[in-house]
Amino acid sequence: MQSNSVGRNVFSSCRLESIPPRSISLSCISILAAVCIVAVQTAHSQQLSPPSVSNASAVAGIPDIASDSAQANPSAQPQSLVEFRSSAATHLFSLAQNDAAAQSVQVRQVTEEKPVEKMEQEIIVSGLYSYGNYKIFASGYDMKLFDAGVEYDRHSWGYFLNAQVDYVAEFLPFILLDKPLNTDIFGNPVPKKEKNIRQYVPGIGIFPIGFRLQWRSKKSIKPYLEAKGGMLGFTKKVPSSEAAYENFGLQTATGVQVKMSDRWGLRLGLFSDFHFSDDFVVPVNPGLDVMNANLGISYHF
Repeated sequence: MQSNSVGRNVFSSCRLESIPPRSISLSCISILAAVCIVAVQTAHSQQLSPPSVSNASAVAGIPDIASDSAQANPSAQPQSLVEFRSSAATHLFSLAQNDAAAQSVQVRQVTEEKPVEKMEQEIIVSGLYSYGNYKIFASGYDMKLFDAGVEYDRHSWGYFLNAQVDYVAEFLPFILLDKPLNTDIFGNPVPKKEKNIRQYVPGIGIFPIGFRLQWRSKKSIKPYLEAKGGMLGFTKKVPSSEAAYENFGLQTATGVQVKMSDRWGLRLGLFSDFHFSDDFVVPVNPGLDVMNANLGISYHF
């Protein structure tokens, strides 16, 4: 609008005054050149970055690169829109790379497996010797029991009463019962005038359910208390001819284990009770309780 008004004034002045034609043409050309220079400067000032772009970049969290460069170097001209977009894209790409690296570190930390602690286990080869019997849960007496087998102990249940709690299972491939030949239906010996004859009955047993409390498990001398439950089978009906071939068994024992090395140890069973009976599988339920001592060798792994 400013250039149009200037032109009208110039042409009006040219009509009013009487100036030679050559002078008029030179003056008009000079004035038109000045008008063009003013128009070009005005258009160039209007090509600066609009405020909406800087505001949008501020909202999106992108640093205003144009304003930062202007503050750092006021004499420098502002960047073009293409350069601004290129700088913003570079910054966004850098942020994305940093975010991806942080996420990969977090995923690696979460998925990283902790080292699995080895479960403490023990194999014990032991033998039992009976030195007497008493009447607690059964009425039979004058009998002895011998066995040999393998016991498996596994530290599965933490601690109780400051003692390490282990799962216990035992297999007895050898059992031998020493009993009188003549007994009543309850397994009690029948007095005879002649000398009492003894009978030896072999058998086998398995005790899959049990536990062990072991104190001072990291020391050289480790007291223990254990109990095991299972079944026994004999080649004859014991402890009397009216009983069954199969019997239910329960063992309780106490003693100490002595550490000989990191792997090997010695078991000394000071006292144990071995009970078995048929639990009325047949009409009568003769049973036996025997006192025993135990000796074994343990392997820790």
